[in-house]
Amino acid sequence: MPQPNWIELTGVVNMRDVGGMVTDAGDVVRDHRLLRSDNLQDLPADSVRVLLDEYHLTDVVDLRTFVEVAKEGDGPLRSVSQVRHHHFTLYLEDTDESGIPAAEKALPWETDEKSRRPVNGESHGPGHDEFWSQHYLKYLATRPDSVLAALHAISASEGAAIVHCAAGKDRTGTIVGLALKTVGVRDDEVIADYAASAERVPRILERLRNKPAYAANLRDKTVAQQSPQADTMRLMLEALESTYGGVHPFLERHGWTTADTERMRRKLLT
Repeated sequence: MPQPNWIELTGVVNMRDVGGMVTDAGDVVRDHRLLRSDNLQDLPADSVRVLLDEYHLTDVVDLRTFVEVAKEGDGPLRSVSQVRHHHFTLYLEDTDESGIPAAEKALPWETDEKSRRPVNGESHGPGHDEFWSQHYLKYLATRPDSVLAALHAISASEGAAIVHCAAGKDRTGTIVGLALKTVGVRDDEVIADYAASAERVPRILERLRNKPAYAANLRDKTVAQQSPQADTMRLMLEALESTYGGVHPFLERHGWTTADTERMRRKLLT
């Protein structure tokens, strides 16, 4: 199983290339096709240049909410004319069409987090892995439009595509995991890639606690609470299998076609 292919650039702490993963049929995901990352807001000019010149970056798939985008503002890649930007929120209640400015709203996931807070000193609700796997399945159930749009953006990109959110572990992990499964990457490799972000959680928290969109939400969060674990992704894949028959039947239910799978295979494998 390949080790995480970290991309060490100033301005991010959780960026890596998923190239090198192996499918059930023995095909190998190629390098410089699909990258995953935490927030791109702090990339300096030299890091942007590396992404453009060495990775041939052409597309950014931004999974942050309207709230985050409004509070954090545009990042440096927004001014690069040859890079296409795709913004897809994974929260049903997240919209820029309400009468309340996005920058004044709470983060959408805070509602789900309240269900896990201790009452009278006792924890209640699902455990860590079950909570997060259910959270990711909620993305799929409530925003299949954004899920498929993100996958289409990846498969249609001419050069490298970067998928990112804030930390690069939950929303990013879900979409990247689905992209890898559409071309048949082995479950154990998808799970290991998801869990690899745990290594960077201390640095992720240090970084995001200084950001206006996340500071209050992360004030009392621990590394253990925020660290992705293998069983979370395993539970999600098992739930997709038991509920829909697997990743492909789920996607096909929402309009994904054999031609779409072949385009993703051309993007990632050939």
